[in-house]
Parts: sequence; structure tokens; C-alpha cells
Amino acid sequence: MSTSAVRSWSDDAGADLTGRTVLVAGAGISGLAAAEVLLARGARVLVSDDRAVPDLPAGASQAEGLPDGVELIVTGPGRRPDHPLVAEAAARGVEVVGEPELAWRLGAASETPPAWLVVTGTNGKTTTTGMLATILRAAGLDAVACGNIGYPVVSAVAAGHAVLAVELSSFQLHWSPSIVPAAGLVLNVAEDHLDWHGGLEPYAQAKARALVGAVAVAGIDDEIASRLLAESTSPHKVGVTLHAPGPHQLGVEDGLLVDRAFPPRPAHESDTTARESDAPAPESGGGVVLAAVGDVTPGGPPGVTDALAAAALARAYGVSADAVREGLRAYRPGPHRSAPVGTVDGVRYVDDSKATNPHAADAALAAQPAGHVVWIVGGLFKGARVEELVATHAGRLAGVVVIGTDRAEIVEALARHAPEIPAVEVTEGDDEVMRSAVRRAAALARPGDVVLLAPAAASMDQFRDYAARGSAFAAAVAELG
Repeated sequence: MSTSAVRSWSDDAGADLTGRTVLVAGAGISGLAAAEVLLARGARVLVSDDRAVPDLPAGASQAEGLPDGVELIVTGPGRRPDHPLVAEAAARGVEVVGEPELAWRLGAASETPPAWLVVTGTNGKTTTTGMLATILRAAGLDAVACGNIGYPVVSAVAAGHAVLAVELSSFQLHWSPSIVPAAGLVLNVAEDHLDWHGGLEPYAQAKARALVGAVAVAGIDDEIASRLLAESTSPHKVGVTLHAPGPHQLGVEDGLLVDRAFPPRPAHESDTTARESDAPAPESGGGVVLAAVGDVTPGGPPGVTDALAAAALARAYGVSADAVREGLRAYRPGPHRSAPVGTVDGVRYVDDSKATNPHAADAALAAQPAGHVVWIVGGLFKGARVEELVATHAGRLAGVVVIGTDRAEIVEALARHAPEIPAVEVTEGDDEVMRSAVRRAAALARPGDVVLLAPAAASMDQFRDYAARGSAFAAAVAELG
């Protein structure tokens, strides 16, 4: 969509939605938030869902299909482009957008549009977004984390926040053609959601929509993310690496996070984002010391990469090294991300239910001791392959418990690459699947082992979401004690 088209929509509908009919397709968290904001703007709001919605906002009504008179559809992110509603909308000339796109257009129509700092990637984006928001607040900015983390972007825009740390999934980016962030990031790209996008390249190109702003950032240790950065037309391209950084990069040198992409801020600057001058890097390559590796939680290569990426977006917005360091020291990860949930009979239990794809599970497994992991894995793989994941980490495994609908793929990969490792399946017919899985994992584990929930798969076949899956794991571990 062209800039002029976006401006026309904003001028016509963003500032005054009075009397316009908008269909919100999907009554999830973001859909209901969109409905509330649209109602506040004077729109006539219809909500469609495949279930009755008892908690509709006052003034909205539930609808089926695509009623006559609808001028815009705000769709939930999971609705595929080949969905019948999308096809019918195209035939009628009704535009379909996502909730973040609606937020962008409403924000653009306001007197003081917020700054968007966008984070996407297959793995690590929630941690990076949280780190970024914490850094921005350490700089004294009115900032909030929003998007694909439970707080809709449209709500953040309606609340009037000045700076948005926005996590966007590939689905959300697909349905958001107009967003041009002040700075955008692609952390990494690996197989995920291939059933939705139709292949790895369309999935990657959806992620690449984050790299259209004034500053484009990517994790250049990742082959696909690095390529997307090279292909970006952004005027300022910044790479993030775990190696010593070159020009236009942030990286690690002598145990320090070093910025060689953004110029040092002089000591005389007095705005809230530059409370101290930036310290020089340790060697003659120039640059700025941001923090020590030890300041980063979670640690390890994935955590440090996330920290560098968050720092790059913050630096793009003008935040000082002092605020970056303070924010990273203050940040703590949310639940279900390599979270210890207990130790029973000398066995540690770790919840990484957020590892909803093989790429994320790879990072979770890599952080565990070789030969001492009892791995709880499985769910819906969404077209992603697990062969390489199993082959890479076979030497870490002391046992495997397989759950979920797509069990056969894991079982076959284990038979090829780790036939000597004890493996058990928890079948669909078992009651309380996670309780059974934890009991079987405990039977395989020995003192000093780690029982790791890192499913490498989506949860919706057996649980409401990944959080419910992780909570069920923690509850089952508590019962062991």
C-alpha cells in the first residue's frame, strides 16, 4: 500500500469513524481490544467468531459471515489469506487488515503519533521486546511493550504512549502492509508456520516487512536474517553479532557489548536519553561500550543476542549507553522461558513451554548439560521439521517423553539419530497428559539430570496455549514433591 493510500485512509477514517461499519473477525484479546477502540471512535462494530461471545464490548453486536455494509474488516492474526471470509471480502472490495495495522493508522491520524520500534523473528522476540521496553523506560521515556505479547498495539496507541516496543508475528506483519517503524528488527528466521505461509521464503518475506523503516536491524549470525538485511532498502542497516563488531554492527568484545553502529553521544547532551556520555570501546576500532555480558539475563548466546538486538533498537532511537546498561541489568524474563520450577530427588525441572518451534527448542537444549536431559517434546509442528534438532542434540539426551498430535515425527527422528535413548509416548487417550508426561520423565531421570519441557511445537492440540502448557508442567512437578 502506498504512503498516499495510508494517508487517505487515516484522514478519512482514522480521525473520524463515526457511523462506519467495521467487522472485527475474531474475538480474541486483540479483536476485543480493537472493537473497544473502534466503538470509542464512533464506529458501528460487528464481531464474528466461531463461538458465542458473552463478553462483547457494550455497543458491539455479534455477526456471522460478511454482513452487507461492512467497510473494513479487522482480522485476527491467525486467519490465513485463503480463508473464505478473506476471499469474499476481496470479491466485494472490502479491505482486510490486522489489529496492528489498525493501530498504525489510528496513531498516524493523531496529533502526536507514537514511535514504533518493531521486533520480529522466529525465536527470542518476546525477550528482546521486554528488554527493549525496560531499556526505554530506564531512559526516562513513556514506553510500553505491546503486540504479540498479550497487550494489543491498538490499546497502547489509545493509551497515548510515546514509544512502543512492538513484537509482531509473521501473521501480524502479513496483515499490516502500511507499518513503517522508526527502527525494525529481524532476529532470526527458521522453519515455523510453514503451513500458514506456504513455505520458508514467504514466511521470511513476511518477517522482512519489519525492515522498511529508517533503521533496519538483523541478527547477522543467522543466514536468512542476514540476507533479509542485505536486501532491505532501509538507509541505515545494522547487524547484530556474537563476534567482535565491525562498522555498522553491535557485538561482543572482551566480555563487553559494544556498539559500532551509532555514534557516541557527547557529554554535554542533557536530554533524558543521554544522562552520561558514552564510554569508548576497548580497542581502536571505536564505538561505545554498552554493558558487560554478565549484565544480561537470561545469559548464554541467545540471551546476549537478544540484548544486543534490543540495544540496537534503543540506540537507533537515541538512547544512551548508560540507559542500555541500566535497562539490561533490570530486565528479568517472563514465565515459561527457561524457568526453573523445582528440584525433586536431585532432578531439576525447567519450563521452556515458550519453545514453540524447533529453533527455540534448539536454544533451550543447548543451554543444558550434555547427557543429562530428559526432554518433554511434541505438539503441533506446523510444517516445521525436527530431524536436524534431534540429530544435533542426541548427545545431550538421557531420555525423551513425546506428547502431542505430531508424535510420529519425533519418534521416527529419535529412532534414526538416538536409538539407544529411552523414549516413551504419552498417547492421545491418556488423562491429564502433562501429569503423565512428568511422571514418566521423572522415572527416566537420575540425580543431576534436568527434565526440560521444550516442546518445539505449538500447544493448541492439547492446551489452551503455551502458558497453560507450562503451568500444567509446573503443577505436575509440584505434585512430585
